[in-house]
Amino acid sequence: MAKKKRKKTKTHRAKLMHSYYHRTGFYMFIWESLKKAFWPIVAVVIGLILFNRYVYNINDGLHHFTETFSRFAVLTTFFISETLLGLIPPEMFIAWTKKTAEPILNLSILATLSYAGGLISYFIGKTALKIKSVKEYLEVKMAKNLKNTRKWGGILILVGALLPLPFSIACVAAGMIKYPFKKVVVFGLFRFARFAIYAWAIFQVVD
Repeated sequence: MAKKKRKKTKTHRAKLMHSYYHRTGFYMFIWESLKKAFWPIVAVVIGLILFNRYVYNINDGLHHFTETFSRFAVLTTFFISETLLGLIPPEMFIAWTKKTAEPILNLSILATLSYAGGLISYFIGKTALKIKSVKEYLEVKMAKNLKNTRKWGGILILVGALLPLPFSIACVAAGMIKYPFKKVVVFGLFRFARFAIYAWAIFQVVD
């Protein structure tokens, strides 16, 4: 009897959540995000193939990049970027890992740094509330993100972790609305899945 009651309660909650997400436009947001993400990914992959074949050998460029900059310098630059609103596309660094002596290890480090950068961004967003000028700037710049985070919370963190949307921005918004940090930690773990998927695609192009 108790099991049936719990099952009924879970089903009821699921229906309520579905109704809420449908009413607030969450499903449409996900669909639009997927559409926006799909074609850029395809364009990047095709562009890399064509560029590599007809313009400049990407593998030579990455080899030169690997020899010019130390591993520490590359990882430090990436971490700063992932902490400060995702300034540099992570795909560039994912391609870099393929040319290193230990690609899987370096890819894992990148994913961990990106995840950690997002968590730090959460506290940046939380701290920003105490600085009036920064708070006002972020509230204007991130008005849409703040609005969406208030509506959808952790699900938006998950979307930011998986899709080509700045994960850091989603975490900053979560910090600004004081979304529970424990949930950011859990939903943010999907960041590792994103790096694995992107690495699979990019590694097909980079030898």
